[in-house]
Amino acid sequence: MRHVIALDVGGTGMKAALIGAGGELLHRARLATERERGPDAVVASILDFAAELRAYGERRFGEPAAAAGVAVPGIVDSGRGVAVYAANLGWRDVPLRALLAERLGGVPVALGHDVRTGGLAEGRVGAGRGADRYLFVALGTGIAGAIGVDGRVEAGAHGFAGEIGHIVVRPGGIPCPCGQHGCLERFASAAAVSQAWAEASGDPGADAADCAKAVESGDPRAGAVWQHAVDALADGLVTALTLLDPRTLIIGGGLAEAGETLFTPLRTAVEDRVTFQKVPTLVPAALGDSAGCLGAGLMAWDLITPTDLTAPTAPTDPSDPSDPSEVTT
Repeated sequence: MRHVIALDVGGTGMKAALIGAGGELLHRARLATERERGPDAVVASILDFAAELRAYGERRFGEPAAAAGVAVPGIVDSGRGVAVYAANLGWRDVPLRALLAERLGGVPVALGHDVRTGGLAEGRVGAGRGADRYLFVALGTGIAGAIGVDGRVEAGAHGFAGEIGHIVVRPGGIPCPCGQHGCLERFASAAAVSQAWAEASGDPGADAADCAKAVESGDPRAGAVWQHAVDALADGLVTALTLLDPRTLIIGGGLAEAGETLFTPLRTAVEDRVTFQKVPTLVPAALGDSAGCLGAGLMAWDLITPTDLTAPTAPTDPSDPSDPSEVTT
């Protein structure tokens, strides 16, 4: 059976899949990155993991993978196939595409930014399916986005398109590591809400999920923290939709797990801010932590053949004892 390898590399672990021509998930695996061993060891783990997946696919389906796709964090030069910089992995200028192609016997390899890759999957087979223009925004430790146009994600001239987290929404506000003050992600990311709620509640271990629960229970302190984040997020989103005019606005990441506790006030805040702009359909992401892998698979298939992928399905046998690396991160 024809298939591709998909890898989604995170700060603490890697998710991988073998994906068929119809978008079906034929096999899934996870592996710790062991970043404490250093950046070279992480690269070696990725190459070894990919080789194991290739061998597994050849045994299981009678042929090696036709291509591979890999999503990585940080700054990515997809055109050159280089992982330029990733602070949480200690990478600088890693020629990951060439290294993987060599390890996998010369098959085509696509390299992409993790959020844009997840956004590609959400646009084609997830919450944005059928939308010709969409914006995917991930609310995690930081905030990043993916601009979708006709089934493709726009990387920009230098690979920085979609960095909505660094729109300044509060001029002169909290300093950001990027060098600016008042960036969106300093107010509306899951990390920012966690910090604000820990301070407001007096519990240093409290996080954004705890804040959402407190909002639902009617805690006025939590309500104030939450609304502060929602207002900042709405300001950033209205700037983005003014520039991009998306048909669908997809919100994912940890903060989106609060469901309607986030989406109800956010829709109201966005609608209150627009004047001439058209309000897009605002929906939660649908693919969860599978988005990166699915997007990497889409990139791989795009290298070798046009494809009209359908919604993902479960692996054929998730308990297969011959799985090379079923290690939970």
